[in-house]
Amino acid sequence: SMKVIGVIPCRYKSSRFPGKPIEIICGKPMLWHVWNQAKKTKFVDNLIVATDDDHIYNVCYQYGIESIMTSDDHNTGTDRVAEVAERIEGDVFVNIQGDEPMIDPSGIDVVVAEIINNDEESIANAFALIENKSDLINGNVVKVITSNTNYAIAYSRSPIPYPKESNPIYKRQIGLYAIKRESILEFPSLNRGYLELSEGIEMLRYLENGYKIKMVEVSDNNSIPVDVPDDIMRVESLMKNRGD
Repeated sequence: SMKVIGVIPCRYKSSRFPGKPIEIICGKPMLWHVWNQAKKTKFVDNLIVATDDDHIYNVCYQYGIESIMTSDDHNTGTDRVAEVAERIEGDVFVNIQGDEPMIDPSGIDVVVAEIINNDEESIANAFALIENKSDLINGNVVKVITSNTNYAIAYSRSPIPYPKESNPIYKRQIGLYAIKRESILEFPSLNRGYLELSEGIEMLRYLENGYKIKMVEVSDNNSIPVDVPDDIMRVESLMKNRGD
């Protein structure tokens, strides 16, 4: 059976929200909430926070969370996961965003299952249907369009597809990726194309270099990515309502 390593990339210097991974939500740092949710998965054998910052490393130590110091010049979280893959044994590496404190563990398992059950798939990415129309014009929400066999055709921060002929279905890319070892190790040396550089969406690097990305639908179940400080209050009130 395949060994699955969950990696939570956490950097301190977020342009919109510095120190975001260790911001306190309901008495615990955000990365603890992500780690605690990811621990409930069936398929993840080992869970590691990958950071470039002593503050985050020390908070992990304080809470008994395994963490690893990585280079501070990675362009994306996936480049950081690739460094972990170079240093740690594993067959599948799961990139779990450090800013989704309410991430659904079953969603992680659905994406991982796509890789471990299908020999021909090497990259799987989660998506959810967009219900909220304000997400369409929100540049923080990445949209994805898919083929009829559920492979990614394009990602954009713009609302794609354009509704010229009919009412389209809109899909939100979720920053949750399961990638086989070989493909994650190739990622840092791939050419960064004009789409990735323009949109700032890391999965475009795989698409622009001809890789196939299987899109896997997960239920959105109110997971809110924390992009700006105001999101902390939204997450806290949701957690209190759910009794987390």
